[in-house]
Amino acid sequence: MNWNERRARMRAILEGEGCIYPASVHDPISARLAQSVGFEAGMYAGSIASLAVLGAPDLILLTLTEFADQALRINRASDLPVVADADHGYGNALNVMRTVQELEAVGLAALTIEDTLLPRPFGDATVRPMSIDEGVGKMKAAVAARTDPSMAILARTGAIAMTGLEDTLARIRAYEKTGVDGIFLAGVRTRAEIEAIHATTKLPILFGALVPEIDDTDFLAAHGVRFALQGHAPFMAAIEAVRATMQALRDGVKPADLKGLPSDALVKEVSREAHWRAATNAYLMP
Repeated sequence: MNWNERRARMRAILEGEGCIYPASVHDPISARLAQSVGFEAGMYAGSIASLAVLGAPDLILLTLTEFADQALRINRASDLPVVADADHGYGNALNVMRTVQELEAVGLAALTIEDTLLPRPFGDATVRPMSIDEGVGKMKAAVAARTDPSMAILARTGAIAMTGLEDTLARIRAYEKTGVDGIFLAGVRTRAEIEAIHATTKLPILFGALVPEIDDTDFLAAHGVRFALQGHAPFMAAIEAVRATMQALRDGVKPADLKGLPSDALVKEVSREAHWRAATNAYLMP
């Protein structure tokens, strides 16, 4: 498939002047729904991928193959530009190269590589970032492995919650020199931190989560933030909805009396029934 157009739209977001909230997507239907209600982009997170594919928590249990396979399903189902959380690149800098190759091939518009020491080492209960030198090696490897320059590579760090602001700023300065296309940050909590980060880099900034103090798109946009995730409420809502429906059926509620079910029209829309009906008439019916 040709992924260029969606990658161009992601580039326009990163190079623009506004700040958007992306949709959290995890499968083909969620991507189509996000696009149908007007989201400009999607975020495919490692934590939600682990839940959706394995039913497991975010402990780096998902393999690159499983992650990439689900990303392909998402991208094949819609043309929503999607950013993927590729965690630590599934290993060292050489594994990062393989990760970029695989995720580029399945149509992602952008991906993040983070500098957290993952998976957690034996006997170490503290989550910590890797050294800046190793982080730089991973970012350089990611940029070198990319064959389509329109796909954005984002350096991700959550160091601010682990080693503080000054170390985070040092990492941003180092990663910017590797040729990455943006900085993805987790753990930022104050406007003062955002101001310091914006003063440190000219790259577009993306946030993994927002606390109330900084949830202001005008302020964020003015300080270089182009993309701010609002968590993963859609998948969490789906868990609750499925459980509630199963519980109601188990308790004796009749299917016709269930609440919160989608209309037939919505199911037909997200499954693209009209497309498949037309194909059936064109190719199966004499």
